[in-house]
Amino acid sequence: MSQPRFGMRQVVDWKAAIWAGILGGLLFFLVSIILPWLILGDPWVYVRLIASLVLGPSVIPPPESFTLLIPLVALVVLLLLSVFYACIVAFVVHRWGWLLSTLGGAFLGLAFYLINFWTMSLLFPWVFPLRTWILLLAHVTFGAVVGLTYELLEEEEYVPVEPAA
Repeated sequence: MSQPRFGMRQVVDWKAAIWAGILGGLLFFLVSIILPWLILGDPWVYVRLIASLVLGPSVIPPPESFTLLIPLVALVVLLLLSVFYACIVAFVVHRWGWLLSTLGGAFLGLAFYLINFWTMSLLFPWVFPLRTWILLLAHVTFGAVVGLTYELLEEEEYVPVEPAA
């Protein structure tokens, strides 16, 4: 009679995924402020776009005076979405190593861009015309940073797996 053989399976480090999402989200926030400021002259255009997911399309045009509510709402929305998307990235890339995780994360960032602007725009139609290469770059950068950061922060843990009968 032979002994059953057990394998090992690496599990996702959700703590590392959350931290990677926070870091990636903060970087996304900075990119979505700095690039529009340099290129369009308005640092808040994409911040208002993100805030509009909660506050509605009325916050997209530049307000007459600055209000802290819009960037705070945008930051909260962005960080929540970033952690959610980072968990997806971590689930996909958690066994790939840092180079492939960075590339895989960048590819998933592209997928998130497509989902955000071609699917979610069905619920939020005002975001569709505001899709640009700046946001595409921000999404791809987000994914790459999340993939790399996850791999750098991940504490590898393995659990036994019984073979299928």
